[in-house]
Amino acid sequence: MPDTADRRAAMDRSATVEHYKAAMLLSGAGDALGYRNQLWEYNESGPAIHQELKELGGLKNIKAELPDWPVSDDTVLHLATAEGLATGKVGEDLLHDVAARYVEGMKDMEGRRPGPSSILGVSQLKPGEEGGFRVNYNPEGTGCGAAMRSMCIGLRYPKPDQLLSLVAVAVETGRMTHPHPTGFLGAVASALFTAYAVQHRPITTWGLGLLNEACPIAKCFVQGRGFAVEETERDWDFFCDKWQWYLDTRGISCGVGPVIWPSSYGPTERDEDYKSFSLSGRAGRSGHDAPMIALDALLGAGGDWEELMSRAGFHGGDSDGTAAIAGCCWGLRYGTQGVPEGNYCNLEYRDRLERSGEQLYALSH
Repeated sequence: MPDTADRRAAMDRSATVEHYKAAMLLSGAGDALGYRNQLWEYNESGPAIHQELKELGGLKNIKAELPDWPVSDDTVLHLATAEGLATGKVGEDLLHDVAARYVEGMKDMEGRRPGPSSILGVSQLKPGEEGGFRVNYNPEGTGCGAAMRSMCIGLRYPKPDQLLSLVAVAVETGRMTHPHPTGFLGAVASALFTAYAVQHRPITTWGLGLLNEACPIAKCFVQGRGFAVEETERDWDFFCDKWQWYLDTRGISCGVGPVIWPSSYGPTERDEDYKSFSLSGRAGRSGHDAPMIALDALLGAGGDWEELMSRAGFHGGDSDGTAAIAGCCWGLRYGTQGVPEGNYCNLEYRDRLERSGEQLYALSH
């Protein structure tokens, strides 16, 4: 694993404002592509999605624009997080601001299908009131809703010495809707992976960093804040245990490759493998496995956008959230190079996505 000086040097080489803009934009593009106006997010067959994609003329032929390719709730709430962070506020001022933006974002959900925990959590937020950015512990709050809107936290706090800030903001904004650790640790994972992408850390090290660096900090942070500590500690282990299982399965538990892949890993095999990642059979629906599928896709796709979307966006699970996370990390590494222009040039909310990327770059450098 590279030392801090090496990481800083890599970060200085790679993290341009164009990469930041691409990260936000391709996160939205991945979301819109994986969602396909509800048709693909709720199609449980990866092979069927790939057949429909072929009938559409392939990814190069898709123009991700309204009315047929809107972004989902994932991008609306990711923008809410990003635009809150872009104000430069910190501490509880930031948390109240983000909470208010989540409340506002929930007014923009027609046809976007937000999840039940996101709907419930936002309905309980009271931004501006003391403690109004916190909601009651929810033992069902294990979903991916926090993970898919937190990548931008890693853009705001990308440096190794900002890890505590990254974790604190990811935990607190994550548990505004997903107070269960399987839910809010998904936010930590998504934020951490984008920070690692900025740092140009090898992708094989990301999961190890999550388990050994970020999760212990998150646990100490929760204990220090004194909110729902007992319930959180009771439900803590699943997330870490499942991630350890995944790293062992892929042969990267020590942070180095080569990655171990199944002998055949096409759409059919990925559907089955992704289900084995999951909490209850719906791949990518939970906080632990949405970033897990995104990481799996990044490990397998390299610099090939079409392969990334094939793995992260066109599977029989929660395909828009996994593609949003993967697209953000991929954009930080490769920009928009090799991405068909139609996939993003007229994307809904493109201006807001790119502007927030610019603002987060300015704050973080």
